[in-house]
Parts: sequence; C-alpha cells; structure tokens
Amino acid sequence: MVKPVLAIVGRPNVGKSTIFNRLIGERLAIVEDKPGVTRDRIYSSAEWLHHEFFLIDTGGIEMSDEPLIEQMRAQAELAIDEADVICFVVNGREGITGADEEVAALLRRSNKPVVIAVNKMDDPTLHEKMYEFYSLGVGEPFPVSGSHGLGLGDLLDSACGHFPDDAHAEYDDETIRISLIGRPNVGKSSLVNAILGEERVIVSDIPGTTRDAVDTPFTKDEQDYVVIDTAGMRKRGKVYESTEKYSVLRALKAIERSDVVLVVLDGEEGIIEQDKKIAGYAHEAGRAVVIVVNKWDAVTKSDKTMKEMEDKIRDNFQYMDYAPIVFLSAKTKQKLHQLLPVVQQVSESHNLRIKTNVLNDVIVDAVTSNPTPTDHGGKRLRINYSTQVSVAPPTFVLFVNDPELLHFSYKRYLENNIRRAFGFAGTPIRILARKKSDS
Repeated sequence: MVKPVLAIVGRPNVGKSTIFNRLIGERLAIVEDKPGVTRDRIYSSAEWLHHEFFLIDTGGIEMSDEPLIEQMRAQAELAIDEADVICFVVNGREGITGADEEVAALLRRSNKPVVIAVNKMDDPTLHEKMYEFYSLGVGEPFPVSGSHGLGLGDLLDSACGHFPDDAHAEYDDETIRISLIGRPNVGKSSLVNAILGEERVIVSDIPGTTRDAVDTPFTKDEQDYVVIDTAGMRKRGKVYESTEKYSVLRALKAIERSDVVLVVLDGEEGIIEQDKKIAGYAHEAGRAVVIVVNKWDAVTKSDKTMKEMEDKIRDNFQYMDYAPIVFLSAKTKQKLHQLLPVVQQVSESHNLRIKTNVLNDVIVDAVTSNPTPTDHGGKRLRINYSTQVSVAPPTFVLFVNDPELLHFSYKRYLENNIRRAFGFAGTPIRILARKKSDS
C-alpha cells in the first residue's frame, strides 16, 4: 500500500511548521516567528490512528513577483499537485486576509479535498471567530493550536477521511518491481528507455494510480519485471526536476512500491552529497539496492579508473556496502546486459529465507570465534537462539538475556557473519534483539 499525502499550505507566518512538527512528533521543520523561514518543502512520514501518510510542510504562499516569493509559491503549488488532501492553515486571531483569499482561490482550482486549520486558537473564547473561514469556500474549518497541540485530532480525523483507497496495480509475487532514483540529469529516463528498448519483447502500459505515473511491465528471459516511473517522465518531468531539483516525494512513493531500487549516479560528474541523501531513502525503506554508475562511456579511463570509482562509492555509501555496483552507459548500451541479472540476484537475496537450525549454527560459530560483549558490571550478552521472522528485507530476531547488551558493533559483526554464510547481496539485513522471556 502506498501512503497518501497530506500537504500543509498557507500564507507565511500562520504556524504551518509548528503544526507540522506537532504532527510528526519532532522539531524537524525550523520554527521562527519570521515570514519565509520555511523556503522549501519538507517531508516526513506521519501516523494517525490506523492511517499512515506522508506529510509535507511548505513555504508560505504569497502572491508576489519577488524571486524568493515566486519560488516559495512554486514549491507550494507542487506540494498541492502531489497531495491527496490539503491542510490550509490560517491565523484565527487575525481573521481572513487578502493573502488567505488568494490561497483559497488556488486551492479551489486544484479540486483537492481541503481541511482548514484555524491556528492560534488557544483561548476558547476565540472559537466563534473561526466560522468566518467558511466563507473561503474550500473546506471545513477546525480551531487548533499548533503550539499546544489542541484540536489536531479532529482536524486529522477529517483529513484522513478524505484519503483515497489504495488501488495500485497489483502484480504477482514473481514479478520484480524496479524503480530508479537519483538526482536530475543522471540519466534515469534514458536508462528506463534503454532497458525497455533492449528487451525487444511485448511491452504494455498499465496506468498506476499515483498521478502522472505509469508502470511499464516487460519480460526478459522468462522473468517478469515492472519499471515504476519515478521521474514524471510522461508528464511535467522537466517542470518537476528543474523547479524542485529533485522530487523527494515521488522517490519515496516509488521506493515503497519497489522490490529493487536502482540508485543512479553520474559517472562523468562523480558523487555529490545529494546522491548519498537520495540513496539513504532506499536503505531506510529496507529495499534491495543496485548502484548504477551511468554515462561510463563518457569517462576518460585508465586501468585504475573503475577501481577508484568503486572505492569512492564504498567510502561515500558505507551504510550500503551490501549493494552491488554496475557500470554502464544508457546512451551506448555499454554493459547494459549486466544490469537485469544483478537485479534478479538482489531480488532473490531480498526474499531469501534461512532455516532456523542452519542460522543458529552460524550464530554459534560466530560467538565461539568472538565472544559476546559484557557491560561495565561484567554481565555478558547471552544469545539463546535466533530465527528469521520475515523477508524483504530479511529480518532476524535474537532471543537474548538482555537486549541492551547487544551493542551496534557486535550486531554488525553478526550481520557480517550471516552475509558470509548466506550471501544476501544487494539487500539490507535487520537484526532485532528480544528478551527470551518475551517469546
């Protein structure tokens, strides 16, 4: 299931970021009593009752020709375009302003469901003022206080009631779903086209239910695949990438629906900080990953060039040392034939299940070679037994005497031993410690 999207919009300085922070439970957005502090969109996952959703905080919408204001408005408009439901924040103490009316007109044109958060209503005697916001004609107003967390439950109940039912195209368990993520101009669209053009098989388009996205199924060597469009290639792709540099939300949605994520790098330009941030989304989501170095044909090479690039990737993506690296050129099709076999391999690793007795043999051998750690009082970690509880990603539970004794370094040691024994190329592994008496 793909999470729906709730976008928080409104003119500057009405408390959008305060409400955003309150809903996600942490101070992720910068809050300052000064217009224009939130200049870009900020994303986070949020949950209310049984609903999980993406939350977008935006810069204030203000109708002006000043460059910064134009950029903020463009960001907010893109957030509205991506959203399933919009939370329109207004200042209840100030009442309706001309800027509020302009934002309301923008929201009416969007034809999206809207709930109005009438903010800064800490004093119940002010609640009667909220009824004037019905005149904006965009949705039901709710009195809230972002700073104190008042009234947000009713607001979220209403917002979640507008979320669409998940209706994505479903594929059988044997189909490998692939998405491509990466910053603009690394060649994601070219690589998709090269993959599909290379196959020379029947290709059909099945419309996805995320706006502007199209899933493209194809078959190669009797294996079924689906390429999930992450870049808006068929609609407004250039607008999205040039305006917001990189559509984080689209990547997150695509990653959620994927089995395997191709992290595409520009071999000619090299690695930049944004590459690491983008790749982190796939790692955190627990998806299988292949790092693809595109445009390798344009690189001036010596006999050491590939090894040097591999070393740079491993140094910059230390948290993803399990991911195989494929060097290719979407333009010339150089080494393109190597990609899908690697995708299939990491997909198999992602779904690999290990028998409990075999897993315990590996854990016992690892503990014998390197005994478990002790705390400052001399209490030693004791691993009673272990079992694999799920796949995609492979997740293991260790039943121990005290979960606090399983330090990160020893967990990493056990992970390395599991990888040596069973492979798990291209997939993250999760190891959880549980007190034996909880079993």
